[in-house]
Amino acid sequence: MTMDNNMVEEKFRQWTAGLDQMSARIALFENIRDIPYEIIPELRDPVRGPSRMLEIGRGSCVPKHWLLCYYFKKMGLKVKYATYPFRWHNSRVKYPFDIKILLKDLPINYHLACKVFIDGKWKLVDATMDPGVETAGFRINNFWDGECDTKNAVDPLEEVLHDTPEDRVAYEAERKSIYTDSEKSATAEFVPKLNAWLMLVRKSSAI
Repeated sequence: MTMDNNMVEEKFRQWTAGLDQMSARIALFENIRDIPYEIIPELRDPVRGPSRMLEIGRGSCVPKHWLLCYYFKKMGLKVKYATYPFRWHNSRVKYPFDIKILLKDLPINYHLACKVFIDGKWKLVDATMDPGVETAGFRINNFWDGECDTKNAVDPLEEVLHDTPEDRVAYEAERKSIYTDSEKSATAEFVPKLNAWLMLVRKSSAI
């Protein structure tokens, strides 16, 4: 997989300049984690999504982990694309009422994270949620030592591993193709409300 923007390569150079292998992988993780989480459907493409995310400075688990896996591979690490089906209502997040009432109508969603082969074992590296939304109850990985598993951002129903971005895209498309009209409608209402609320959470946290 190749990325379609020079910004991807420039950020890699900027974030890893002068660092050893361990420090570089931690720096890549932290910089991607700190991109404010926002669900933007057009960023789901594995080629164009990461570069566009860097341009606008926001993105969800999907473009974040396309980019993180790309960078890890660039460093010579083996990666797998890890899908975790989950339900938003399983979370301990302190949702406001107007969002909470939508949760029961949402379909299963498909979280993406990285599995990275480090020291002879596959390790979970999840850079999904930025620290600015921690006060709302989201699971944040504030520290990664570059070697151990991080926490999963969601409560997964199962783990499905993919060798390529194309495999992951096909897997998700097949499962989302069976969403009902009501599930699609609930999702369309949920996403902008979630994004707007997360912006308010960050502003409150910054005060």
